[in-house]
Amino acid sequence: MPDTYKRHGLTIDQQLALTTAARRLGEEFAGTFGTETIERFLHTSYDQFASKAAVANFLPLLAERFARQRLHALARVEGHGDGRPIVLFLCVHNAGRSQMALGFFTELAGEAAVGWSGGSEFAAGINPAAVASMAERGIDISREYPKPWTEEIVAAADVVITMGCGDACPIYPGKRYEDWELDDPAGLAVEQVRPIRDEIERRVRALLEQLDVPAKA
Repeated sequence: MPDTYKRHGLTIDQQLALTTAARRLGEEFAGTFGTETIERFLHTSYDQFASKAAVANFLPLLAERFARQRLHALARVEGHGDGRPIVLFLCVHNAGRSQMALGFFTELAGEAAVGWSGGSEFAAGINPAAVASMAERGIDISREYPKPWTEEIVAAADVVITMGCGDACPIYPGKRYEDWELDDPAGLAVEQVRPIRDEIERRVRALLEQLDVPAKA
């Protein structure tokens, strides 16, 4: 078992889960990244969630999911992408606006484009009112999770959409940025979130049109 995981004082179950995750990622990215890179990304992803996770048993799963996204981003930066446009949605907590935008983007674009999201001060969970309002449109974002952004994720994105994160949002020269001024759904009831949701859908559809990505009806 890698010493990397032992040094963190993890339980045996967590160590085994991370070891299994590293093996899965190694198989998935064989020929693109070596074991050292994969374990480093998994290790640092775990650290980013460790201080906020409400249930420690879920940490290895969150770390694996985020490490996978980061490795895909790094592959894109290093010239191994598949050509599909990547859009990154950023807000403060990655619990409401950016998650709703990602939900619409993923649903409407299908496999034709890639959507990611992140937060400058990512929360411990998704806003329940955002989940409920999206469910009314047949889109399930309950399985998503707040996450930070990392350098390779921002670098890989073709378009970065910011929503209220101000100076905390990362700026990379030459990258396309849009700032969407939207009310923060934090603390709002579902009926108050619906107008925000509908405006986000309108903007996502317009963005897909600009990217020449046909949106599902």
